[in-house]
Amino acid sequence: MPPLRNSSANANSVPTANHVTTVGVKRTAFGNAGRHLPIFVNAFETTIPQNIIFHYDMIHPADKVLPARLNMDLIRALQARIAPDIFTPPGVYDGRKNFFNARRLPLGSEDCREFDVTLESADEAPKGKGPKVYKIRFNLVAQINPEVLRRYIDGKQSQDNAVLTAITALNVVIRMEPSQKYPFNVRSFFTDREKMDIGLGLELWRGYFQSVRPALGKMHIIIDTSTATMYKAGRLINLCLDFFKQKDAKMLAPSNGFPDRERLRLQRFIAGIRVITSTQDGRKIARVVKKLSSAGASALSFKLKEGGTMTVAQYFRNVLNRPLQYPDLICVEIGAGALIPLELCEVPPGQIMRKQVPPEKTKLVVEFATKKPQDRLRSIEAGLGVLAYGQSDYVRTFQMSIPRTKAMKIQARVLNPPTLKYGPGSKQATIVLEHVIPLNASAILQLHTNLLIRRDKKFSKPVEIPCWAIVVYERRQRFNEQAAAEMSEGLAASAQRVGIKMAPTSILVWENGQGDIASQLKAAGKQALDKYKQRPNLIVVVLPEGGNEIYTAVKHFGDITMGVATQCLKSSKCFRAKAQYFANVCLKINVKLGGINAIPDPNSVKALTDSQNPTIVMGADVIHPAPGSHGRPSFTALVASVDSDNAKYIAECGVQTSRQEIIEDLETMAKNTLTMYIGYRSNIEKKGTQMAPPKRIIFYRDGVSEGQFKQVLDQELVALKKACASLNINPKITFIVVGKRHHIRFFPTNPKDADDSGNCPAGTVVDREIGHPTDLDFYLQSHGGLLGTSRPAHYSVLHDESAFSPDAIQSLSFALCHVYARSTRSVSIPAPVYYADIVCSRAKNHYDPNGTVDFSDSATNIDSTQAETTLEAFRRGFKPLNDTQKKLMYFSVRIILLFLWPVAQ
Repeated sequence: MPPLRNSSANANSVPTANHVTTVGVKRTAFGNAGRHLPIFVNAFETTIPQNIIFHYDMIHPADKVLPARLNMDLIRALQARIAPDIFTPPGVYDGRKNFFNARRLPLGSEDCREFDVTLESADEAPKGKGPKVYKIRFNLVAQINPEVLRRYIDGKQSQDNAVLTAITALNVVIRMEPSQKYPFNVRSFFTDREKMDIGLGLELWRGYFQSVRPALGKMHIIIDTSTATMYKAGRLINLCLDFFKQKDAKMLAPSNGFPDRERLRLQRFIAGIRVITSTQDGRKIARVVKKLSSAGASALSFKLKEGGTMTVAQYFRNVLNRPLQYPDLICVEIGAGALIPLELCEVPPGQIMRKQVPPEKTKLVVEFATKKPQDRLRSIEAGLGVLAYGQSDYVRTFQMSIPRTKAMKIQARVLNPPTLKYGPGSKQATIVLEHVIPLNASAILQLHTNLLIRRDKKFSKPVEIPCWAIVVYERRQRFNEQAAAEMSEGLAASAQRVGIKMAPTSILVWENGQGDIASQLKAAGKQALDKYKQRPNLIVVVLPEGGNEIYTAVKHFGDITMGVATQCLKSSKCFRAKAQYFANVCLKINVKLGGINAIPDPNSVKALTDSQNPTIVMGADVIHPAPGSHGRPSFTALVASVDSDNAKYIAECGVQTSRQEIIEDLETMAKNTLTMYIGYRSNIEKKGTQMAPPKRIIFYRDGVSEGQFKQVLDQELVALKKACASLNINPKITFIVVGKRHHIRFFPTNPKDADDSGNCPAGTVVDREIGHPTDLDFYLQSHGGLLGTSRPAHYSVLHDESAFSPDAIQSLSFALCHVYARSTRSVSIPAPVYYADIVCSRAKNHYDPNGTVDFSDSATNIDSTQAETTLEAFRRGFKPLNDTQKKLMYFSVRIILLFLWPVAQ
């Protein structure tokens, strides 16, 4: 069957000049399927400047990289106090290297000049030597004609360096005013008008994200709410006490038993923070904390120039006449080894913490960042008043304006959901999920009951569990024999209802979670072997609260070493659980053991189920270490379907250089998955040699920024083609990037059009007003709302040898959001991408929990040389998946609600 074509291509064609080249696939038409739905989107049209923009490099001749905030202070002083005659009107600066002005600066015949800049406060000059002088050189590098932007958004200009620089210039223009008033982090700034103390010396600030983006025929400013985690302002000693949830300052004294491991934990937390200290003559100096001393001020000695030694406490008492209230407390080390007592340091307000939020505070961050759709829209529109574009001299100087203060109203479409097929014996063989499931958060607990129990759904391909065991790590007093028996009976009964043949089990053991998990699991397996003369194909593990370490060990020894499927349950959840809970568990168990829960009806997803064009769907992702984690590697994953229905997936996982986005081993990973696809179709589905290999590959790539699109095409697409060539196959490849980290949001214009959470309904798609000017892309909100405002996924089609129509790509992407095995409703991104994300996050299970590889926080505090050695250790310690599990969906863990709040973006 040929690719689906747009039935109204002429009416939906896009006027793009023939000479225009694109990074990805050029847009030639729009989608037309689905019912129309008017929505609001958080985009605000802006005008394009008329006159030439002059682009300068701002350079520190000494090649010294200074913090963005300090650079902004230097530019402010230069333009307002030191050389206002030259910088009139004032230009805009990005805090790093780029400076733009609406007129050509009088810098001399070579358009280059160096300035000496001093700051009026917070300088670091020693007493008697005057203020510190910073040298700054300006050099004209380009003249930007904004006409390129008009041509670009009209589809008459290719994206080139001139276009990208012009967009950068407009972004710097709109950010200049707020970045001088508020704490900022590139594209977001934050105010203390709405904040929340979350403990541990941290507080949350509400802010606004803003970004200029080109669209079809228009230039937009995208505005969204944002959240940053800030260090709490005030005395540093109080921040340290908050971190430890203590009130007595004496606990920070080594002489009082302050443990060294706790000092290092505190050091990791505050390293890099700015503090204000006072000099002897009363000046305020900003310093950066490097580390903490291992001894208190009264025990730290240093050599005097005139000979002899003196403790830090003595120096402040005798020389500076500032006796310490807490002389036994540790000190902070700043500058070139200078030591300052904790009590003499002040933390200025508005300092963004750029490290990972402590896990125990994640829930509070999510709650603070979460806003219902209409509340978020009101906050966004109110943000225009805070941004005050109309009052900004910079915005006016560059001839930009934002004529409307209300979010843009556009036409979206709502796609029809696919029909899913269940197994023989179901009362209703097919079902359209969104037509029967209420989409409010409280209905989640009833989803599985409604579909699997009340509607009597049988799995499409249920498995058999002839032998299984239960290992309980909860104390008997909290989870006794009766509770275990009820759990076992409830699970077996639910399995029977959905078609799984699950024999009763009498293998039930209680174990100590502090013991050898591997030996305990093997012992349970041996009991089953001795009694039933066969190995168990499932071990159910009951975990206590906070049993994360036990869970990791179980998954390592089950999935990686033993090759036995494991299903972990929290004791609090399975204690006297209802039927819907066990139906939920059966969704996971069935696919882990090789079964299939439901498949898309071939008639509703023809682009995926064309028998003449067997199609393999792949999802790939890379996960990077958290901010501040040094020496940790990045993990990669490739997930691929192996069956004709695109419901059964297998996975490959790897480890590679830290924070490298391109997948190093993609060729090998793709070859392995293609081999397994061909093998499954040949041996299980009994396809002939001609129809076993795929004729099409649909490859979804997660986590790639727009600036990396070309690099991904040049390397990963090539690797994919090489993998095919090595197997002597030549399928047509469609390469699609799925983006989640963006700030586009949809809002219903009428409450009647919203789901129960206030969000737009699942299947809402937009590919016109906010789409890319020349490249084929679209936004699809494929899931129903739960909490806050849903985030649509952004799909960019980079390569398409099958020449799918927009409708075909949008419908197949939406369909793939419905085959996630662990949920009976659509999810936010296609299932293979979702699975790849899960496989990456589970990568640490490939390491022996009793081995030498360290995943603790202490392992992140290392230098670059140690980081290289540590990476090699991670490579060596990475254990491949057990051969048995390679063929199963071992990664089908609980559905993870990814609250991707924009923390300090």
